[in-house]
Amino acid sequence: MACSLSLKPRIDKMNDKADSSLSRMLSVLDLFTDQRLQWTADDISEALQVSLPTGYRYVRMLSESGLLQRSADSQYTLGPRIIVLDHYIRQADPVLQHGIPFMKELVAQTGLDCVVSALLGQQLLDTHRELGQAPANLSYGRGRPRPLFKGGAPKVILAGWTPSALHKLLDSRADEVAAAGLPTDWPSFRRYYSQIRKAGYYLSNGELETNLSALAAPLHHADGSVAGALSLVTSVQRMSVIDVSKLAQLVMRAAKDISTRIA
Repeated sequence: MACSLSLKPRIDKMNDKADSSLSRMLSVLDLFTDQRLQWTADDISEALQVSLPTGYRYVRMLSESGLLQRSADSQYTLGPRIIVLDHYIRQADPVLQHGIPFMKELVAQTGLDCVVSALLGQQLLDTHRELGQAPANLSYGRGRPRPLFKGGAPKVILAGWTPSALHKLLDSRADEVAAAGLPTDWPSFRRYYSQIRKAGYYLSNGELETNLSALAAPLHHADGSVAGALSLVTSVQRMSVIDVSKLAQLVMRAAKDISTRIA
């Protein structure tokens, strides 16, 4: 018994080290952005501040799993396994499983694009889009992170957060809040999102992309927490001649129907 007890701290330490190494290896994937889509093994090692042998081991293991692939010039890009995983994500997403028929119906009723968005961690992502009669030219599509404080989808999502979660978000990202033109003092910030939650929807005109408008309503899990956002997107010019109150009712009704089926 004494021997086994003496080994436990050593085993725990080894497990912690393995967890840390795995976490660092997976962080290689976070290096890829719109600004930099290719990396060499040497640059990866330098960016992660690990030794060259360790960096090369990470690259080799990720390549063997299909998460990275090597190009002819010894640069590494994200690999085909990620495309396969994205397919499985789409198939397993309950919002898409239940929501796409309602999205198609909204498109048929309005002729506008319909988009579903979700907050994953602190990244706002569009997960699906149904095209309308005159599809909008969106800069942000599935998988490309969107700003958290601009546009209809993120605002109706954040409006559903608890006050404590909103307060922490403001404290940690005050510069982004200010850059988006939102109030940076807590009482005003909370009031801003409270008004959106009471309305049940938000109309964005040229906030994210100057020529586009989006009317969004929140989607909810069974426990009432926010699951994402349902939006209708069109040009600012076209939105200006639409009855916003009627459009809002359509979006909120569809969002409620999808939320009921998610639950």
